[in-house]
Amino acid sequence: MPTSRSLWVPILVAVVLIVAGVAAAGYVYAKNRPPSPAPLLTIQKGYNATVNYIGEFATGPQAGRVFDTSIYAVALNNLTYPKSLLYQPRANESAYTPLAVHVGPTAPSGGYVINNLSFITVIPGFWQGIIGLSGNRTVTVIIPPSLGYGPLNPSCLVTQPLTYTMPTVVTLSRAQFATQYPGVPITVGSTLSQPIYGWPVLLFSANATSVVLVNQPGVGFVSSPFGWPVEVTNVTQGPSGGNLTLHNELSVTQAGLVKGNLPTNQTVCHTGTFVVSSVNLASGTFTENFNSQVAGATLKFIITAVDIFPPK
Repeated sequence: MPTSRSLWVPILVAVVLIVAGVAAAGYVYAKNRPPSPAPLLTIQKGYNATVNYIGEFATGPQAGRVFDTSIYAVALNNLTYPKSLLYQPRANESAYTPLAVHVGPTAPSGGYVINNLSFITVIPGFWQGIIGLSGNRTVTVIIPPSLGYGPLNPSCLVTQPLTYTMPTVVTLSRAQFATQYPGVPITVGSTLSQPIYGWPVLLFSANATSVVLVNQPGVGFVSSPFGWPVEVTNVTQGPSGGNLTLHNELSVTQAGLVKGNLPTNQTVCHTGTFVVSSVNLASGTFTENFNSQVAGATLKFIITAVDIFPPK
């Protein structure tokens, strides 16, 4: 009998192992086959999306400076995100919201409206750059002028001399005097402040139709009427009253880094604000650029997808 018993025990153990192995294999198989996740939604042409963005200059003197953003914290942080010369902050915190973008070259005149959001068309480089982006993901896009805001408009570039002259004695009609010196009484012998440069002006004489003024700055007088120093370098006297020589204190290294403003009520290309885009010492000139700050510029956008709306 020991012989038969010794044969029975291994056989029983083998059966138990086989059964256990089948059970274990079935359990592992179930754990390794979870349900397939839904495909990740990404932005495609024809979709609509809301995005947050930081717009910076990619090249040029203002490279790295922010010219626009939809993010309030970025707008407040000038240390980490220095702003461009012509940066315009929005009215208040509530104005900083994700941009509703139609992903494509055209949209109805009123835009697409989804969930009370109106989705608008944007520059080609922007909407092309977010194709393939999924929610909560960020992409950095470099956009040349051809896919951005186009080239500079030459008619919005004004060349000015670095050194120029103006007469010492000026005759104005009474109407012109009232415009340039609003509320100032016409009192012969009184001293006024020149409205643009700030130097002293003598009201020399007046009659029923005109007023004669004498500009009286000394050599070395400096003011900043346009956004940079302008110095009186010479004063001459002559039969007609002489001339003042003035010099714009601008250097080549300042090109693209100086913001200027025209005197009140003067505009070029619908604006009185400009950037000194170049300084040419050889020709003795500088250029005022009245174009939009993004015209002709290569731009960098850091864009984060917020919500994605496939077409229905």
